Amino acid sequence: MNKRQLFKTTAALVAAAAFGSSAYAQTPIKFQLDWRFEGPAALFLQPAAKGYFKAAGLDVTIDAGNGSGGTVTRVASGSYDMGFADLAALMEFHANNPDAPNKPVAVMMVYNNTPAAVLALKKSGITKPSDLNGKKLGAPVFDAGRKAYPIFQKANGISSVNWTSMDPPLRETMLVRGDIDAITGFSFTSLLNLEARGVKTSDVVILPYGDFGVKLYGNVIIASPKIIKENPAAVKAFLTAFAKGAKEVMANPAASIETVKARDGIINVPLETRRLAMAIDSVVASPDARKEGFGQINPGRMSLMASQVSDAYGTKNRVDPAAVWNGTMLPSAAELNVLPPAKK
Repeated sequence: MNKRQLFKTTAALVAAAAFGSSAYAQTPIKFQLDWRFEGPAALFLQPAAKGYFKAAGLDVTIDAGNGSGGTVTRVASGSYDMGFADLAALMEFHANNPDAPNKPVAVMMVYNNTPAAVLALKKSGITKPSDLNGKKLGAPVFDAGRKAYPIFQKANGISSVNWTSMDPPLRETMLVRGDIDAITGFSFTSLLNLEARGVKTSDVVILPYGDFGVKLYGNVIIASPKIIKENPAAVKAFLTAFAKGAKEVMANPAASIETVKARDGIINVPLETRRLAMAIDSVVASPDARKEGFGQINPGRMSLMASQVSDAYGTKNRVDPAAVWNGTMLPSAAELNVLPPAKK
């Protein structure tokens, strides 16, 4: 073995040792995102591209998704080992499928605040939640913001609104055309979609749920009970490698967006860089995330959300907050110290 080969082999073993696993015992993990390969997907694609999963002894496959509900269902079915999904969608699955043999659980908090928001155009006259009374709102029936809207409505004393349903690609188009007065959606997704349709940012009113009395958690990493039972070390290794990559993404979003372009060559790089930066600022490195700690949850807040989701979603059974969360595989506090310095 020459010196170069010896160096590479030694480096691989050192990297593997850092994650407490062997570089040669690759555990396969199928992982599904909540949505397409857009800016926020860099949080997962970065550790994959940089070899952090591999160094942790994992052979991770990352696929795009088509909504949090689908991700939860596919992990429950065994098609995927882990995934990224809205916590409310996970709670809904638990409460509506009490006899499901393989109910996924959340193992790490990523979006400490829901990105859900109501968006309207300034010309509509809507500037605050109470202005929504009697207005026509639009969103797909499975939209997280629409499903959680009753919580927003109750928190802000809104009497009633009229809903229009559509496929996701038509949501912002119908708002621009004036077919509806406002929409619900993820703030960093719908705002950029409106811009792509010729609307100036200054002409958009955004009412984030988190700013108006709704402290719902957003997206979490979920895992199947099977992998948790059979290989909890693999789940912890995944979370540790993910945290390492996420720290790099938050420190330099512009550089990490190249990992997304590598998976979808037709993305608009400047737009997806903005989307990623907006997601980091609003829901990943939010004030609540800094207070609770990246990856972690506040039990009282989790219990309140479980009760709110039970009511708003009209679930068959009440959500049991203890059944949807398992934080025993989280990395150490030092490894979770990944948030960038707070902006002044």
